[in-house]
Amino acid sequence: MSGPVPAYPLAWPAGWKRTPPADRTHGRFNRKERKSRTYERTDGTSHQSSWTTNRELTIADATERVLQQLRMMGVHDDDLVISSNLELRLDGRPRSGQRAPADPGIAVYWTAGAGEPPRCMAIDRYVSVADNLAAVAATLEAMRAIERHGGAAILERAFSGFTALSGPPTADWRQVLDPADPEGSYRRLRAKHHPDRRGDAAEFDRVQKAWDAYQQEASC
Repeated sequence: MSGPVPAYPLAWPAGWKRTPPADRTHGRFNRKERKSRTYERTDGTSHQSSWTTNRELTIADATERVLQQLRMMGVHDDDLVISSNLELRLDGRPRSGQRAPADPGIAVYWTAGAGEPPRCMAIDRYVSVADNLAAVAATLEAMRAIERHGGAAILERAFSGFTALSGPPTADWRQVLDPADPEGSYRRLRAKHHPDRRGDAAEFDRVQKAWDAYQQEASC
């Protein structure tokens, strides 16, 4: 995928609300493993027993779930970015086995093909990055189910909403807002450039992205 969206650090999309750290919960996603064991009977025959266990979901497991869902939607691995505060492997994907970041949010950006608009899905409701990744995968799977059951138009409208909010935030909010009074300057500039007051829509969007960037930094 071409474009300025970085895989590291997290590029939270403009316009998407953040979950306050105190409101984040532990997810219930896990990895199921099937095991088996063969027992020898006293009569010389054997019996095989099998069972399923739940294991903690790893970053690699959750990343693969996201990739699989997007592949089923026709998205190539090169046309997506998984953005997080996890350091990256050589292939650009989040690396397992590292300390959990203070901000566990995940934002997945992708394009479905040439000429298609970029889309995004971002989740930060869980305390672990793996659970947030798994939640993205589960949401994509649910949306694919909507399409299978005749809801293609509903799905397209939903993705249109993701498209509208998919731009990454302004890199440095201090270039737009007053560092000494971020909230006050945001309110003044927002009122000044609001389209409903015949303001400049592009400048209004720039101010909003700067505010989103400030909130993202403040929540870390």
